[in-house]
Amino acid sequence: MLITHGTLITMDPERPLVSDGALRIAGDRITDIGASAELTARYPSDEVLDAGGMLVMPGFICAHTHFYGALSRGIPPRGIEPPADLRAKLENLWWRLDKALRPEDIRSSVEVCLVDAVRHGTTTLFDHHASPKFIDGILDLIAETTSRAGVRVCLCYEVSDRDGPEAAAAGIRENARFIRQCQTNPSPLLAGMMGLHASFTLSDKTLHEAVETARGLDAGCHIHVAEGKVDVSETLRRTSKRVVERLHAAGVLGPKTIAAHCVHIDDFEVDILRETRTMVAHNPRSNMNNAVGTTRVPRLRRAGVVVGLGNDGFSNNMLAEMQAAFLVHKLAALDPRVMPAEEVLDIAVTGGRTIAGAYFSTPLGILRPGAGADIILVEYHPRTPLTADNYAWHLIFGQDDIRVHTTIAGGRVLMRAGELLTLDEERITAQARERAAKLWARY
Repeated sequence: MLITHGTLITMDPERPLVSDGALRIAGDRITDIGASAELTARYPSDEVLDAGGMLVMPGFICAHTHFYGALSRGIPPRGIEPPADLRAKLENLWWRLDKALRPEDIRSSVEVCLVDAVRHGTTTLFDHHASPKFIDGILDLIAETTSRAGVRVCLCYEVSDRDGPEAAAAGIRENARFIRQCQTNPSPLLAGMMGLHASFTLSDKTLHEAVETARGLDAGCHIHVAEGKVDVSETLRRTSKRVVERLHAAGVLGPKTIAAHCVHIDDFEVDILRETRTMVAHNPRSNMNNAVGTTRVPRLRRAGVVVGLGNDGFSNNMLAEMQAAFLVHKLAALDPRVMPAEEVLDIAVTGGRTIAGAYFSTPLGILRPGAGADIILVEYHPRTPLTADNYAWHLIFGQDDIRVHTTIAGGRVLMRAGELLTLDEERITAQARERAAKLWARY
């Protein structure tokens, strides 16, 4: 297939913008890129998708999300006082919700998230799942659902001691089983990690067993790190170590590990993350919603830590996440120079590409020959010039006028001209409403 007559935002430093550009897809890879006239002449028999001047970009990468939470939107508080901090929100909402989930709810919630992802051009997601009443085999259910939709996912189950030792052991087994399955029967759309909740909900014994299991499988861990102050205070009280310090001593950190949030870390911990080459997933909308603070992303990046962008279960509109990151750091620092648009886009795309590269052999987050054919066509009609020097600013400030027109993952068209081709949105919406009502009654 040839995609022609697009403005190619390649995210390739050697060729960042191609006006009236074209690229060729063969199988699941991009095989050629250049001017439309050149590629049309070179491949006269190829099917042509005319971008008609739209932006052509790599699919977005979400470095941290929770598929299981989509049916919570609008859930009634049932007389509970609004949670005053992260621990109260976990105890009063998420830890009650995950215990009420049944397999049919999980499938429905995943499908809702996938509709949202494809519509917003998010083609690779790192999910962190919890359903303590249904652990064995649950990652297969999620994988089957995401693979049918055609998106790439790296999955894990959230190991924690909050539901007792049997649930913790079952979570470790489920992660190990799924990781082995991905290694034995590889799919370009699937990968697995060892999921861990957070330092303050993990005993030394569980942490040790999870880390040893992951190490034996050459897998990293996906864990919430110092998201709220409770993680820091409880870890210090129990272990006399700070969160990153404890995780490092336990062997959690490393070049295949994703540390989500990292809001309440000090310079000593930043240095540990750098030395271990641990990757960080920044989730600005969630951090604002939970009022936990703002991750010191500029400090992390100055230290050389890889930072990608996640949504922590918010919508899969990664452009909205980018705009939130652009704004919140200026407010937190009281400095309008902090986190310019180019840096935000670099976090979202280049950081995401590095994180994805730890688990997927296909190069993602870039348009160049040999990279994966994860491509989006974006309708955007700028009223000011769009150039190689300012396209990041257009994406941040122009998002109210941006609509993803076509989404392609692994060379497969998942949405064309706004029409979903692998997901039945009408059925998914009707089932989600029905199952959410039943879930809320049990919650």
